[in-house]
Amino acid sequence: MTRNSVAIFLAMGIALAGFASAQTIQINRDNKTIAISATDEATATANIAAITIGYEVYGADSQAAYAEGGSLSHAILEALHKAGVKDDSIESAAQGLSRNREFSEKDTPELRAKRQFVFSQSWEVSVPPLMAAEVIRVAVAAGANKSGEIDWRFSERKALQAKAAGNALVKARAVASDMAEGLHVKLGALIYASDQVPEATLFTNRPPSEGFGVAGMEATDEPAPRRLEIFPKTIREEATVYAVFAIE
Repeated sequence: MTRNSVAIFLAMGIALAGFASAQTIQINRDNKTIAISATDEATATANIAAITIGYEVYGADSQAAYAEGGSLSHAILEALHKAGVKDDSIESAAQGLSRNREFSEKDTPELRAKRQFVFSQSWEVSVPPLMAAEVIRVAVAAGANKSGEIDWRFSERKALQAKAAGNALVKARAVASDMAEGLHVKLGALIYASDQVPEATLFTNRPPSEGFGVAGMEATDEPAPRRLEIFPKTIREEATVYAVFAIE
């Protein structure tokens, strides 16, 4: 088998698997190519903290529970506004009124009578990471006893995806170049490329911190506690590129 035949055979073996999904690139003796599939990533620090802010209250009847919930709802939103959170950064997530069926054997009859109904409400509050700790603090102080979960996001996700795809293409060319050198042929121009971008995944660039959730904290007249130490996560976008290069 000649040197060129080896290159063609190798290109066909790699390309046939990649083009099984009805691609149209023709691989033959007149169209000598090397096809490479490569995966790489791009990272950026999250610049949005989407915080769950919510509460849960009880009442002897549905009206009492609803009234208590209404008062807390206004108090929490007022506290968020004073902290500098705008209305367009607050989205309602859930709210509901139901009969309470979560009693334990240790609950006294008096406590059961006061907790016949439960009302809950929550919002998603999106702010810069530096505001996250203060938003949680003021919300909890206002009565938001089911708060603290954070969904970390990056506003320029499409640009990060494009960067990941570019990195993968650079890797594909490097691999193709090494392959061509091993076959004693010269790598030519890129003649086809496609990318597949999977869902974003997250990893933290610092040790994970427990305690973002602060459910159960009650508002008191005591001095404000020390602010939480919250660090944004790193957003990672991964891309797989399928590239076909000509060989000379």
